[in-house]
Amino acid sequence: MSAPRKVIRVRDVMKREVDLVDGLTTVAEALRMMRHVETKSLIVDKRHDDDEYGIVLLSDIARQVLAKNRAPQRVNVYEIMSKPVVSVDPAMDIRYCARLFDKFGLSRAPVLENGQIVGVVSYTDMVLKGLCADLTDCAKGEGP
Repeated sequence: MSAPRKVIRVRDVMKREVDLVDGLTTVAEALRMMRHVETKSLIVDKRHDDDEYGIVLLSDIARQVLAKNRAPQRVNVYEIMSKPVVSVDPAMDIRYCARLFDKFGLSRAPVLENGQIVGVVSYTDMVLKGLCADLTDCAKGEGP
């Protein structure tokens, strides 16, 4: 009989550093404002309490600005964001979070607690900080 699997939660693997921008910010300004080296997304802030958060991935900027030869100084973040964004709870088991990502075609999502953003989680975080944490060979960079 094997030992019960330790539940790894989103809060255990998420990145707590989030780049939050206003939807009216230009893509050029948003890129200059990015503070976190590992950021691959920008969270678009709510305009008011009844609004929802949005998200812009760097891949969205590549597809909708760079590839279309649009000037980043003339494109506002709200024009290319996804909104409303699918968010996850920090207490969610990463197995269910991975299933949610698969079902909705996500690669990352903001983590909301009491309606406030407390982090961002990605497939990479779930695999490298979650799944690999349980595997001694994986953590050492050794494989089959």
